[in-house]
Amino acid sequence: MRPTPRKAIVARLLSVAALAAVCLPSAPAAAAPHAAPAAAAACTPAQVVTNGGFESGTSPWTQSSTSVITNRSGQSAHGGSSFAWLDGVGSTHTDTLSQSVTIPSGCSSASLTFWLHIDTAETTSSTAYDKLTAKIGSTTLATYSNLNKASGYTQKSFDVSAFAGQTVTVAFTGTEDSSLQTSFVLDDIALSTSGDTTPPADSVRTPAAPAYTVSLSSNTSGTVWTGHESATFTNASSTALSEVYLRLWDNYHGTCTAPPITVSNVTGGTAGALSVACTALKITLASPLAQGQSTSIGFDLGITVPSGADRFGYDGAFSFIGNALPVLAVKDGAGWHLDPYTNNGESFYSLAADFKVTLDHPTSLLVPATGTSVDTPGSSGRTVTTATASKVRDFAWAAGPFTKISGTSPAGTAVNVYSVSGISSANAQSMLTTAKSAVDAHAARFGAYPYGELDAVIDNNFWFGGMEYPGFVLDLVSTTALTHEIGHQWFYGIVGDDEYNSPWLDEAFTDYATDLAQNKTGASCWSSVSWASSAEKITNSMAYWDAHSSRYSTVIYGYGKCALHDLRRLLGDTAMAKLLKDYATSHWYGVSTTAEFKAAAQAATTTDLTSFWTTHRIEG
Repeated sequence: MRPTPRKAIVARLLSVAALAAVCLPSAPAAAAPHAAPAAAAACTPAQVVTNGGFESGTSPWTQSSTSVITNRSGQSAHGGSSFAWLDGVGSTHTDTLSQSVTIPSGCSSASLTFWLHIDTAETTSSTAYDKLTAKIGSTTLATYSNLNKASGYTQKSFDVSAFAGQTVTVAFTGTEDSSLQTSFVLDDIALSTSGDTTPPADSVRTPAAPAYTVSLSSNTSGTVWTGHESATFTNASSTALSEVYLRLWDNYHGTCTAPPITVSNVTGGTAGALSVACTALKITLASPLAQGQSTSIGFDLGITVPSGADRFGYDGAFSFIGNALPVLAVKDGAGWHLDPYTNNGESFYSLAADFKVTLDHPTSLLVPATGTSVDTPGSSGRTVTTATASKVRDFAWAAGPFTKISGTSPAGTAVNVYSVSGISSANAQSMLTTAKSAVDAHAARFGAYPYGELDAVIDNNFWFGGMEYPGFVLDLVSTTALTHEIGHQWFYGIVGDDEYNSPWLDEAFTDYATDLAQNKTGASCWSSVSWASSAEKITNSMAYWDAHSSRYSTVIYGYGKCALHDLRRLLGDTAMAKLLKDYATSHWYGVSTTAEFKAAAQAATTTDLTSFWTTHRIEG
């Protein structure tokens, strides 16, 4: 979503008014669910590497030869008398050093540090003949070489918070070629945890592999839809699943006494009371679901679209129906994610799912929707649009007497532009051209667009600028905004994130992708950064930005993309392009975290990025 600054104040006023409207005694705004989430594990700061200074012999280190951990002459320790000396032979040779460690969960940060000295007989200033690789688990943290030689020790530091709660191996591998020695000398290796109590960053997410089947029929105007929805899912957690939560996001747009989204006649479980300003519905399952087991729930569904050119609203004869289908909330190490709705950005956090949605509507209404759609004749004067979508996080559609034009991008993606009345044919054609160009540009950088067709619905009355859904975007007539919303197909859509707690992971990355698609380099944009307070950070959650809404776009979009441009300049264009494409591939249809991105970025360079993250206020 790209909010327009002019409308930010309107959004805040609407937020206050809507929250006030739903603050009823029986269901207060932001009310907690009846069952409190499980408490996070307590943080007990610890240093988990044993004998990191090698002063207590060799245990529990595993070394490739008895000469790796040593106190022999020729090198010196950083502290004490012993150290680890890898290579230094001057012929083809490999040395390894490793230790298995368990990183406790419950702490906000975990940092691996070590002191490294490199000396070499190599004379080149351009070729890395001899190399040292540092890894944790299967993740490469950094690679050093004879080009990094230095007269003394330097400390290296890496954020390994993403590995909290795991047992992993810290490993170093040194390799030499056939001539001219390079010595890689390590000492005082430590892996320390600290910080406030937080859940593990990478705990299992459940309910997994959701599949939704929906059948709805509309009134003559497309503003009221009724029918049935069912959801099938699997418990991925080792903890039995006794309940699930449905997110009824669009109840934010009404009141608890007259909610726009109604769920009734639940099967497969028992419905509880609505909570979180009536946007969350607990369903206690008929029987607890063990790990690996699957089940289904079903319910009758009613949707009443309110007036307004909104992501859920109608503008004259045109209805926009985003976030209206109930979707399963996510449970992880933090418990159930039941964050409140925000109109300032997004609250949405869901796992990739399959949807089959059947929409019965008057033939006079066109119905663009997420996924690939097929129209068949219905009863007299009606059409049935069946939309199917695989591995998407949500489903949205629109209904109205749109003007539709279509085309195919050079790379083969089918693109449809649906315009409300008042949009000129020239502007519609311009948006079609933009969409075709944007989808190919993003696909070339981050991976092929996987969702079949792409629908863009254009209305210049949208107060919010634009809004993304899988395979379906709402937008103004704007080349930049449409390129941005289509970029969200990758960052939020394919590479998912918790949009409430980590909004920069979709918005900053998408704005950076938009710059690249428009050949903008972000030159010197960080020079204009001015923080409003010490608490302001790129990685702040929507809870912070809802309290500081005038700064949201500036920091999340502006400073966020500038930080990524700065990272590109530090890594180099080629390395940054590879980093983002590999990162997208490794998180395809998954969920990304700040800690995982930081680890991936660090693995892409031999430069210690600790100061970069600090300067750019990227924490986590």
